[in-house]
Amino acid sequence: MEYRFIAGPCVIESAELLDTVAQELVRINDKLGTDIIFKASFDKANRTSIHSFRGPGMDKGLQMLADIKSKYGLRLLTDIHESWQAKPVGEVVDVIQIPAFLCRQTDLLVAAAKTGKTVNIKKAQFLSGNDMRYPVEKAREAGAKDVWLTERGNMFGYNNLIVDFRNIPDMLQITPTVVMDCTHSVQRPGGAGGKTGGDRQFVPAMAMAAKAFGGNGWFFEVHPDPDKGLSDAANMLRLDQLDELIEKLIIKN
Repeated sequence: MEYRFIAGPCVIESAELLDTVAQELVRINDKLGTDIIFKASFDKANRTSIHSFRGPGMDKGLQMLADIKSKYGLRLLTDIHESWQAKPVGEVVDVIQIPAFLCRQTDLLVAAAKTGKTVNIKKAQFLSGNDMRYPVEKAREAGAKDVWLTERGNMFGYNNLIVDFRNIPDMLQITPTVVMDCTHSVQRPGGAGGKTGGDRQFVPAMAMAAKAFGGNGWFFEVHPDPDKGLSDAANMLRLDQLDELIEKLIIKN
């Protein structure tokens, strides 16, 4: 079975951070024979507070991502929030990601699909796995050849997420690639006084549980010093823990 791995910092903070993470992903790929896709956002448009750090913006951010691809040969993934962003983003990255809150936005899905790139649609916190057949249908009918779905938990109460792992086999009936977003799934949205909290200690368990339910992709936001991260600090995985976790996931049981 082919596994998909996506990893990188939540948001582009600096060129130095991107280099640090990219170098580690290359090392892991060489060691384990994986093909980890590098992820970082040029704009975090859905932050809790208007005062939260959002990133360098699209023009500068895409250039920084292009530099990572040029220097390290890594495939790239980033997210878009508006349909006009799809074309320029598609000229740089290999996978365009649709944020969970926006997965029902028809124009966004259609624009991403028309780039010809792989489209990764994150399941909304308010939808079931079975509901995701409709976003996939929109993308495919707009021309997308390769569509992935990503599980990231559901909201059942204030400032918390619950993961129903039955969503994974349900979504595998819709598309052959289902990714577990192991770090966003441990968020406590808006639960840290104007920003999102989280419980990164549960990230490895999320990853292994997803594998048990048939998941064949994993998404990890990583940082060399997560507590100093400018977005999703509480739930990002330490970069030096990624190697061991991926090795566990690719072991055949």
